[in-house]
Amino acid sequence: MFRFLLVRIASAIPVLLVLSVATFAIIQAPPGDYSDYIRSQLINQGGASFEEADAQAQAYRKEHGLDQPLPIQYVNWMTGILTRGDFGHSLYYNKPVADVVGERLPRTLALALVCHFLASVIGISFGILAATRQYSWVDSLLSTVSFLGMTVPRFLMALIIVYVLVFHFNVSEINSFNSARYGGAPWSWDKFVDLVKHVWPVVAIATFGGLAYNMRVMRGNLLDTLNAQYVETARAKGLSESAVVMRHAVPNALHPLIMYQGVVLPYMLTGEIETAIIFALPTVGPAIVGSMWVGDVYVTATFMLVLSATLIVGNIIADLLLAALDPRVRMGGGAYA
Repeated sequence: MFRFLLVRIASAIPVLLVLSVATFAIIQAPPGDYSDYIRSQLINQGGASFEEADAQAQAYRKEHGLDQPLPIQYVNWMTGILTRGDFGHSLYYNKPVADVVGERLPRTLALALVCHFLASVIGISFGILAATRQYSWVDSLLSTVSFLGMTVPRFLMALIIVYVLVFHFNVSEINSFNSARYGGAPWSWDKFVDLVKHVWPVVAIATFGGLAYNMRVMRGNLLDTLNAQYVETARAKGLSESAVVMRHAVPNALHPLIMYQGVVLPYMLTGEIETAIIFALPTVGPAIVGSMWVGDVYVTATFMLVLSATLIVGNIIADLLLAALDPRVRMGGGAYA
């Protein structure tokens, strides 16, 4: 198993490097950079002439290395990461990119993990319930829920909830994690309840899509497993139906869902990001949009690199879970065993 893990990590490193190159190139593809944002700010708000604003913008580009060729900028960025752990300096936030990421990424990961846990537990439970009651009204209701969760865009659900909260319930504080009175207060039960009141729409929307997928896959696989010969043998031995389902059918039906864990965390992250943008929460989503808008390339590239690393780590964890659950993966892996 340890050798299996080392091989998977070694194979992930070049993938991450390729993703970093592609991400950096795509982000830099649109014309303009942060110096253009500086120029427009000087003209629109500072009252400077076009010549003065252009001169200051060019000086800013040279000072921060934005005038260098794209490969040179990428090499300098990666050299700082690999040698000093320096992800660059955020031009828009005027502080190290690591500080921006360290401030916003933990919130996003915490929300994504909560959504992942809820989507897995509820989705798998609903899938078992639907499969064991095939073609009943319960199965039809849960299948409808699954269909809606997989087809309705998450940003649309977020917009509808924002509209209802603001115009029907007069909720004014939807763009923060806590109310103003709890801003600097120490953690307490009341502050936690206030946090839940602010983040429940994000959790609910991101959970809904993952729940729908887990339920659909679990239902389909469990129905196939329940018709397998070894399940019929377990019934013939006199085991109760609940024992047959939970002890023999469910563990084997979980394999595709375990493999899905490799992409589920990035899926939950993107769900949280989409919803957080609508609600303007101080997480990764608004930071990515804001940095792309002003051309703060190092913030955008770092966040995308972190999300790519999350995808790779998720796939490694999924491989390990599948190998732990199914000995055939370990024994049949050859060099990976």
